[in-house]
Amino acid sequence: MALKIYNTLSREKELFTPLTPDHVGMYVCGPTVYSDVHLGNCRTFISFDIIYRYLVYLGYKVRYVRNITDAGHLEGDRDEGDDKFSKLARLQKVEPMEIVQKYTVGFRHVMQLLNNLPPSIEPTATGHIAEQIEITKQILANGYAYEVNGTIYFDVEKYNKEQPYGILTNRKMEDLLEGTRELGGQDEKRGRLDFALWIKAKPEHLMQWPSPWGMGFPGWHIECSAMSEKYLGKKFDIHGGGMDLAATHHTNEIAQSQACYHTSPANFWMHTNMLTVNGTRMSKSLGNGFLPEELFTGNHPLLEKAYAPMTVRFFMLQTHYRSTLDFSNEALQASEKGLKRLWDAYELLQKFTANNEAPTDAELDAKVNRLVNEFDEFMNDDFNTAKVLGNMFELVPVINSIKDGLIQADAISATTVSLLQQKFKAYLEDVFGLKNSAANNDVLNGVMDLLIEIRKESKTKKDFATSDKIRNQLAAIGINLKDEKGGEMSWGVS
Repeated sequence: MALKIYNTLSREKELFTPLTPDHVGMYVCGPTVYSDVHLGNCRTFISFDIIYRYLVYLGYKVRYVRNITDAGHLEGDRDEGDDKFSKLARLQKVEPMEIVQKYTVGFRHVMQLLNNLPPSIEPTATGHIAEQIEITKQILANGYAYEVNGTIYFDVEKYNKEQPYGILTNRKMEDLLEGTRELGGQDEKRGRLDFALWIKAKPEHLMQWPSPWGMGFPGWHIECSAMSEKYLGKKFDIHGGGMDLAATHHTNEIAQSQACYHTSPANFWMHTNMLTVNGTRMSKSLGNGFLPEELFTGNHPLLEKAYAPMTVRFFMLQTHYRSTLDFSNEALQASEKGLKRLWDAYELLQKFTANNEAPTDAELDAKVNRLVNEFDEFMNDDFNTAKVLGNMFELVPVINSIKDGLIQADAISATTVSLLQQKFKAYLEDVFGLKNSAANNDVLNGVMDLLIEIRKESKTKKDFATSDKIRNQLAAIGINLKDEKGGEMSWGVS
């Protein structure tokens, strides 16, 4: 079965054929590094890490580009006002690049904890100002943009006369205009949907660069068009991101590329779905949003305990990337148990041997073969990790029954045992990127149980100096203790 990918552009699954045989170019919109990476980002990046790993598993040479947005992202995603980096830098009385460095380091740390592979190239917006200026100049020359007082706007209505602007989300121009509010700065624009390619900077703006139109900074959307073209060309295979980017950011990327190069940038547009918490959309305003570090330490009122990064990764793999993912303590704890059960079976499996000359159970052998061979079939059907895991869990009782002697090891042929071993390793470790962190933490778990017991005794005796010393010194080495109701304690590694 050949690989099929759901294309947001066509709204159907399409056979994947790379533009260059055996090579894949993939661009994923990366984080805007003015704050800690949130779980929605993590879901997107884990999903595309799996896609990246699976393409490599299929034998493709993949150039995976994921950018860092470190300039030009304005408050409210509008075309006027201060950018988020400058605003935060003023509040904290630091350089904007200190903000960028802090949150870029934090982002990469979380990606490492979640065992995401680094992309092939990780370009920054500020490192590609010249390329953004050149694209803007070309769009101007082609007649799809105009200048107002040093700011360059993309002319959406003119573009739409030749190309459907809302093609990615299948929305008509009239509907888009009807849903657009009048905003500050709109008096400069010819049309309400027009967006800035380059923005004139006020003298006090902290991040600005020289351009043919004076000192300024890039618009948010032009950054990805410039970086994807530089490293993947005018046309490449896959462009990805969260579904929240489709309606504006990715729509504008397509318009920019068409206006500049007369071609849409990517053959396939892929989007991950949103997160919910206990059935409600995750948001800061509702107080139900938590950061990855809070998940790993358990330091959030909605969390009953800390959850290891591999538990979180495994939890996300159990839902298809285009489906809504709902966080709850019950679901995370079930994932914790499920991952342990699966990994225990995997470790048992590695010890199996079978006799080629022994008679086999033909029916069982065929069932195991079918379940294993379906791994690739499910992944080739738009990367359905959930179905692969379903088959793995169906194989766990077979593996455990052989271990317990309920099924003879020779009931499965040596060829099938070998296939089972190879596929479990390839998928659990290489494609899904899972690690058995729990097994490696047996000693740590024992030590922590002892320290928690000592701390409980110290608090009971009102020896708060010892209690605080244990908590503070553990925090200093990245282990966070959380006091629960009823005197219980949980811990996590930050």
